[in-house]
Amino acid sequence: MVDSVAEHISALDDEDWGVREDAAVALGRLGDPRSVQPLIRTLRDSDRAVREAATAALKALGEPAILSLGFCLQDLNPQVQESAACILADIANEQVLDPLLSAALNPNWIVRMSAAKGLSRIQNSQAIDTLILLLQDKVPAVREEAGRAIQAIGNTSIPKLLEKLKDQNWKIRLRAVEALTLLKPLEAVGHLMILVLEDSDTAVRQDAVRALGQIGDPRAIPLLLSSLALETPSLKLPSIEALGQLRSTEAIPMLIALVNSLPKEAYEDRMEGCTDPQYKEDLPPLEAAIRALGKIRDPQAIPTLIQALQSTLLRTEAAEALTQFGQTAVNPLLHLLKTTKNDNLRRHVLESLSHLGWRPGQIRI
Repeated sequence: MVDSVAEHISALDDEDWGVREDAAVALGRLGDPRSVQPLIRTLRDSDRAVREAATAALKALGEPAILSLGFCLQDLNPQVQESAACILADIANEQVLDPLLSAALNPNWIVRMSAAKGLSRIQNSQAIDTLILLLQDKVPAVREEAGRAIQAIGNTSIPKLLEKLKDQNWKIRLRAVEALTLLKPLEAVGHLMILVLEDSDTAVRQDAVRALGQIGDPRAIPLLLSSLALETPSLKLPSIEALGQLRSTEAIPMLIALVNSLPKEAYEDRMEGCTDPQYKEDLPPLEAAIRALGKIRDPQAIPTLIQALQSTLLRTEAAEALTQFGQTAVNPLLHLLKTTKNDNLRRHVLESLSHLGWRPGQIRI
């Protein structure tokens, strides 16, 4: 009886790359564990198409290939390391937890990214320390996969992340805050509030404020209002954004006052104002306040936003914020449309009305 698996394994050594490629494809289809080691050797093939066929075949083999691929992560050949990591990204299980943790620190970013994907499949909380390190990676794709892996691990990682908030290294505390922001656990709120009040590092405090906004627990509102009232420069912008995310009606008076505080005469019709350092300091908090008012969607903010719409400095943000109010904003916008002769302002008003479903010729929606 013909042993087709043995024949295809033998064909992996053929001089013709096309024959080798076909053999790898066939072995993947047959799914016989005997082909694992021959296919792993084929990851070193000189032809790219053959290597890709071997990679696909090993993925198809799945479980029988996992342990051997884990050893390949330490191979001296970087190409083999990369191929093994890419395969394990799709088929990894607990057998290769330790090899993947080591691979997550590989100099090759593709290996690090694939290792994070594999750890996401395994979902073991032992990976949290390594994944926190990857949140600092210089390659965005690696950071993204690390974040996804932390989310996949989920609640079992929370106790360890809360411990990391007390680490002596500010970078570790910062990454722990980022990880908690992804998970949004309510039990982290108290710990994050302590960081906002007491942490020695500005970046950690800022990210803790952002995390409170993302988690969305109203217990954080008094602290955020206090940060805004005290006008702590480093916390002003993230506090405004967080209050908007929390849809805090208590923040409305402060946000309105902030929007109205812009010294428009210092900038209006003065092009050089755009390059003034003061411009960069004044505008971002006001723009954030307008966006926050749009998220809160309380009608008492509409007159302030209509007024802000008439400033060239705040027009874009105000126009977008007004679209969040639905039909409540239509009549004030129509009134402004009828009374202004400023073409640029009219264009923004019409765009806002269009987003709200209004069309020229309509009296009411």
